[in-house]
Amino acid sequence: MVHQYKNNGYNILLDVNSGSVHVVDDIVYDMIALYKEKSKEEIILQLGKKYSESELNEAYDEISQLENEGVLFTKDSYKDYVFDFKKRPTVVKALCLHIAHDCNLACRYCFAGEGEYQGDKSLMSFEVGKKALDFLIANSGKRRNLEVDFFGGEPLMNFDVVKQLVEYGREQEKIHDKNFRFTLTTNGLLLNDDIMEFANKEMDNVVLSIDGRKQVHDLMRPSKNNKGSYDIIVPKFIKFANSRNQKKYYVRGTFTHNNLDFSKDVLHLADLGFEQISMEPVVSLPDEPYAIKEEDVKIICDEYDKLAKEMIKRNKDGKGFNFFHFMIDLSGGPCVAKRLSGCGSGTEYLAVTPWGDLYPCHQFVGDEKFLLGNVDEGIKKTDLVDEFKSCNVYAKEKCRDCFARFYCSGGCAANSYKFHGKLNDAYEIGCELQKKRVECAIMIKAAQADTM
Repeated sequence: MVHQYKNNGYNILLDVNSGSVHVVDDIVYDMIALYKEKSKEEIILQLGKKYSESELNEAYDEISQLENEGVLFTKDSYKDYVFDFKKRPTVVKALCLHIAHDCNLACRYCFAGEGEYQGDKSLMSFEVGKKALDFLIANSGKRRNLEVDFFGGEPLMNFDVVKQLVEYGREQEKIHDKNFRFTLTTNGLLLNDDIMEFANKEMDNVVLSIDGRKQVHDLMRPSKNNKGSYDIIVPKFIKFANSRNQKKYYVRGTFTHNNLDFSKDVLHLADLGFEQISMEPVVSLPDEPYAIKEEDVKIICDEYDKLAKEMIKRNKDGKGFNFFHFMIDLSGGPCVAKRLSGCGSGTEYLAVTPWGDLYPCHQFVGDEKFLLGNVDEGIKKTDLVDEFKSCNVYAKEKCRDCFARFYCSGGCAANSYKFHGKLNDAYEIGCELQKKRVECAIMIKAAQADTM
């Protein structure tokens, strides 16, 4: 399967199964569309009014050579890999610790119901967190590197327990020959110098939540008394990012129907000095006024094009920054299992509530159908784990023939369930945006190669 498209003056071919990318001239681009459907003679006859016969013969030979070298029209070698995908051995590699089911903001789009996950406010105790880390160690097999994200709500509302758990984790590393990679996601209201110093010592990555321009951020991320939070967090975030030498962090925003011109929010964050930026589309049912609708997709795709072109320009001017959704590895990328099944929710990645319940990921927390077990007794619903194991790009009809399937790995199971009531489907708007992001990311790589 070959996906071909034009972007920013580049003719791009993506050989889906090998991952090879080719930037080609017009004649090869036009011929590729006919190459598998027509004979050489038919192609030359059809394109003969546009190109000379010698040019067409040369282009055809070039395409044939690339095919013989295994970088165009390659066969799908992954199908056999998923024959018994459910039986593949897995270990738990990562936990999302819901250290606080409480929040000091009242974000209008919050999937967690203002941090409470449609339940009671609660803070995780050290005892429950300790059991969670013990569970992770016990179920991680021979894997040495383990990940723990302190999440909420707002985790800094329970920061003393965060510190205790990091200390406990460091002790256990030596005993069990493990390496914990701790991360933290925060809205920033409680950030202070002591917390920043601790995070810079112990947190491998931090996610700082901000939606971009002041009017956009304050509309969707007000405090409990409906006041804006932008002016409070921006100076703290700038200081924090600089204290980490502009590495190992992301400022992460969410754009909605209210700011479809979100590229301006990304560039606003870049102009503030942030070099690691993520901006996610809100995922919400269509009855919400801020929900992204089908008619918004073209506008959003145009915004991604604008952003990609501006990033190329800024990079040339020495003002470059990273945009999470345009980061793509064309040389290696993730392992086969990750390419096919994604984040590992419900199998390799689990969420832990403040009272120790285990869920497939943070987006399923509170839905009793997805309660897998708890940190005391372990996983009880092994059949549900098997269902998550079976989630892969070949089990999803919408993914099988999609050129982006090995980059998005089939998309988010939680989004599939939210919109279709089943895990092995796909959220269509998310799919369209993901495909556009892949195209832009590859184009940026092409532009970078052009300047080398």
